[in-house]
Amino acid sequence: MIPQEKIEAVTRGLQEAFGVTTFEDIRMLTKGRSGALVHRIVIGGSPFLLRIVTRAQDPTCPDHFACMKAAAEAGLAPRIRYANIADRIAITDFVESVPFPRAEALVRMPAVLRILHGLPPFPGRAHHLNTSCMFLMNRGPALDGFIQRFHAANFLPRNESERLFNWHQQLLAAYPHTDSDMVSSHNDLFKPDNILFDGRRVWLVDWEAAFLNDRYADLAVVANLLVTNEAEESLYLQEYFGKPPDSYQLARFFLTQHLAHIFYTMAFVFMSSATEPVNLCEDVPDFRDFQRRLWTGEINLESKEMKIAYAKAHWNQLLQDRQQTRFEEALKIVSR
Repeated sequence: MIPQEKIEAVTRGLQEAFGVTTFEDIRMLTKGRSGALVHRIVIGGSPFLLRIVTRAQDPTCPDHFACMKAAAEAGLAPRIRYANIADRIAITDFVESVPFPRAEALVRMPAVLRILHGLPPFPGRAHHLNTSCMFLMNRGPALDGFIQRFHAANFLPRNESERLFNWHQQLLAAYPHTDSDMVSSHNDLFKPDNILFDGRRVWLVDWEAAFLNDRYADLAVVANLLVTNEAEESLYLQEYFGKPPDSYQLARFFLTQHLAHIFYTMAFVFMSSATEPVNLCEDVPDFRDFQRRLWTGEINLESKEMKIAYAKAHWNQLLQDRQQTRFEEALKIVSR
């Protein structure tokens, strides 16, 4: 179960952390879509989580280990029992999770994000792929290359593709870049598997995508999972900012959600490896219902079919958002 080339490193970690060279039980965890190998191991009758990063040339590994350590010290991530950047091995406490009621998460998650965003600045990711929706705001070769590949692959009918890119250019021109909103971010919380609740505390896991980013990116993707109406949006943002959100904060938040719909439409059509144009207006799931089922674990995004369904759900919400006067108003507010 553990790759042969990693056995020595894992043994070294067990010896240093627990004074043993083997474990009593091991089980691979298939829930979640991390690029690492993740196992539940039992030592001395207690469960722990063993994480093995398999990408040997991953230049972000030292950064994500540092981010995980900072989060653990702040009580946001499980306690680290052992971490070795050279071996790309980490052992942490194992969280026995229970269902996280959406109504409770609506209040608790913005408080968790406020603590996370208040941590000392994480490393940036100027030279590596930004895996959040803010990737679409980072002008440069990486963005240009992604857009060129998307165009060339003809994933979408021409008229839908043109609308998507026109809306992206509109946001790219108007969205503000402010240093005060660049904060320590998780960047992978659109996956509810990375949010664990043990009945008392909330834990964030899988820090491979963590880096310094716009605060509204984490806020938007978590809200997509939890917020269903304007009243809940106001409550969610008030819990984060510590006071009712002002017009500028509401505008930034709405535009970032809009950007997220564009990003996840493109990204999940791309990841589905579609061999012919995807009709985004056919068999479209309701966005709120899809996110509710994703939150409760009724569905996941592993299959090609579900990836396409997820893209369609975001596209459908994007179309609804474009029909609101709020979009043009938000653009005017942030432009000022």
